[in-house]
Amino acid sequence: MLLTEIVNLVDGRLLNEGSFAGVEILGGCGADLMSDVLTTSQPGGILLTGLCNPQVVRTTLLADLRAIIFVRGKRPEDETILLAQSEGLPLIFSPSGMYEISGRLFSAGLPSLELPVE
Repeated sequence: MLLTEIVNLVDGRLLNEGSFAGVEILGGCGADLMSDVLTTSQPGGILLTGLCNPQVVRTTLLADLRAIIFVRGKRPEDETILLAQSEGLPLIFSPSGMYEISGRLFSAGLPSLELPVE
């Protein structure tokens, strides 16, 4: 699914500048614990989170994810936006909650990229 479609589905708004029109997202995951992102996410997806500090960008890059949606109307710090801008990582703001956004994306055909925990 293209990032532009996702922005529309979540009533979102891009927070940083860049040429993100052709970015393809393979699936999604949601977490506020960055250790969960590192241990359960698969590459190519989008992260849904309420955590807004620069560590979110660093973790997203390490996990080889392609974008971040900040849920529940959370707005990241300027430092976070600048770091994402320098790395070419799209950041999206959405007023909706993580559960609702997950449902919208899943219903639209975007699969989960979270590995099962055993």
